[in-house]
Amino acid sequence: MKKIFAANWKLFKTPQETRDFFSTFKDLANKATGEIVFFPSAISLEAASSSLKGSNIKWGAQNCFAQASGAFTGENSAQVVKDLGGSYILVGHSERRKIFGETDALIAEKVAHIQSLGLIPMLCIGETLEEREGKHTFRILETQLLLGLANADKSKPVVIAYEPVWAIGTGKVASPEQVAETHADVYSILEKMGFAQSPILYGGSVKPDNAKGLAALPHVSGFLVGGASLEPKSFSEIASV
Repeated sequence: MKKIFAANWKLFKTPQETRDFFSTFKDLANKATGEIVFFPSAISLEAASSSLKGSNIKWGAQNCFAQASGAFTGENSAQVVKDLGGSYILVGHSERRKIFGETDALIAEKVAHIQSLGLIPMLCIGETLEEREGKHTFRILETQLLLGLANADKSKPVVIAYEPVWAIGTGKVASPEQVAETHADVYSILEKMGFAQSPILYGGSVKPDNAKGLAALPHVSGFLVGGASLEPKSFSEIASV
């Protein structure tokens, strides 16, 4: 299976900074060993669209609403993302769940809506440090998958991104043993649900110096990268493992 290297820029980079990044990155992208996907902030989506037109690099939005249009102030439209040439929508990131109170039920609606437009949802799942230390990781991930994919179409693609919440932006990285064990568990859950073909990405302080070892683990189909994706050189190194 071809690996996926995804970049979540969160609330970083202006439209001009986005254009500047891609003018440099596109020269480095030919070394990539898999598919590359960028998730810029909403205000920079059009800059990404115009910068990446005609390239093999994919892009998408970090979030969307479960409807294409309407009186939903401040939300993003997946239909607009499609019209601009996007391919993916990030769904259920831990920051969306914690800071903005998104529920599994809402996330499930978004997944189904994204698929209905022919776009690919990238569903984020992950446990907190308290949940891991309490040995609840499997139960938490199983619940997030069962509820988040409750309305999903098994015949259409969906990508899973496992991100231990305690390893996002903290500098902490799950050990190779923890990643291997958890990805095996996620795969077993997806297999029982009928989503065995879904790629499972790892996210959580991925950097050039640990990417190669993590990419070699079973059921690690690529990465969802935060901070290390903000610089062309570091992200190109990760995407070249």
